[in-house]
Amino acid sequence: MAFTYTYTVRNLKVKDEVNAAGETLTNAVVQTYWDIVGTDEEGNEGSFTGATPFSAANVPAGSFTAFEDLEEATVIGWITNVIDSDPGYKAHIDMQIQKEIDKDIAVEKTGADLPWGEATPAPSGDE
Repeated sequence: MAFTYTYTVRNLKVKDEVNAAGETLTNAVVQTYWDIVGTDEEGNEGSFTGATPFSAANVPAGSFTAFEDLEEATVIGWITNVIDSDPGYKAHIDMQIQKEIDKDIAVEKTGADLPWGEATPAPSGDE
C-alpha cells in the first residue's frame, strides 16, 4: 500500500525547558497533536489521529526556533521524522488508514442499486 500523506497540526503544548548547556528555551514544544490523511492510488482516503511528544533538552539555543516563529511545515517535519524513523509505528499508521479506506469502500458497495433494479426513492413525506 502506497499513500500520499497530508498532515495537519491540531494543537501544541509548550513549556520552558533547560537544554543540556543550561540555557532556558522559552515555550519549547513538548507535545504535538496531529491528523494525517492518506490517499491511495485510486483517490480513496483514510485518516489517523496522533500525538507526538518532544523535548528541547538537546537543542542548542542557536538552533532553537521561538514559538512565535514556528511554521506548521517545520512541526510537520519533526513529526514525520519521528514516524519515518520507527517502521513499526509507520506500519501501524498505514494499517489504520487502510482499514478506514476498506471500511468506506465496503459501505459504498452496499449502498449501490438493488440487484433487481434501481432503488426506489424514499417517500418525501408530502404524500
